[in-house]
Amino acid sequence: MRSTLTKKQALAVACSLALGAFSATVNAQARDINEKALLVDSRGAPVMSGAGLCWHTGFGPAPSWTAGCHAPVPAPVALYVAPAAQPVAAPAPRPAPVVVAAAVPLPVYEKVSFDANVLFDSDKSALRLAGRDTLDRFVSDIRGLEARSVFAVGYADRMGTEASNQILSEDRVKTVKAYLVSKGIAADRIQTSGRGEMQPTTYLTECKGANTPTNVACMQPDRNVFIEISGSRIVK
Repeated sequence: MRSTLTKKQALAVACSLALGAFSATVNAQARDINEKALLVDSRGAPVMSGAGLCWHTGFGPAPSWTAGCHAPVPAPVALYVAPAAQPVAAPAPRPAPVVVAAAVPLPVYEKVSFDANVLFDSDKSALRLAGRDTLDRFVSDIRGLEARSVFAVGYADRMGTEASNQILSEDRVKTVKAYLVSKGIAADRIQTSGRGEMQPTTYLTECKGANTPTNVACMQPDRNVFIEISGSRIVK
C-alpha cells in the first residue's frame, strides 16, 4: 500500500521540523547569553560581591541574585603573612648593689708622761691640803691613759737619824699610794719605794745648821714624794 502525504500533512511536518530547529537555536543562544551575562575579571573568574554573589552584566535576562556562580571562585591569595609572635625573654635580674662599708679610721695614739711632787711638813707623813690638790690634778691628767705602773718614791731631809728618815720616807709614800687608790687607781699598778735622806734635792752647802726654822724651811724640797707615769692614749 503506498502512503501518500497530502499537501496539508507535508506542510505540518515541515513546520514541526522548522520549529524544532528554531527551538534548539534559541536555547543555544540563550545559554550563550546567560553565560555572557556574568561579570568576569581578567582571569575569567566571576566577580563576586561582598555577600558572595556573582555580578551580572546588562546582557541577557535578569540575573537571579540568590543563584550561585556557574564557575568556582579562586581562593584569595594572601599577600602578607604576619610573623609568629616571638616570646619575649624576661630581663636578666640586676645584680645586687655592692655595699662598701666606710673605712673606720684607726685610732691614733700618743705617748705621754705625767709627774707630780707632793711636799710634806717636817717630820710628818700626813698629806697637806696642797698635797691633795696636787694628787687630784694628777689623777685627772692620767684619765684614759693606757699605762704601765705608777712609780712613787718617798724622800726625807737630813735632819734626824738616817734610820728614822728611811722610815719617814716609806710612810710618806704609803700615804700617797692610799690616796691614789681611793681615787680609783688599782693598788697593784702603784709601785713604791723609800729613799730616806739619800738623793736630797738640796745641796749640803745650801742648808747649814741644826734644827732651826731657817734650816727647816731651806730643806723643804727634800721632804717629798715624787710620782710619775708614762703610757699612751688616743689623741683627742
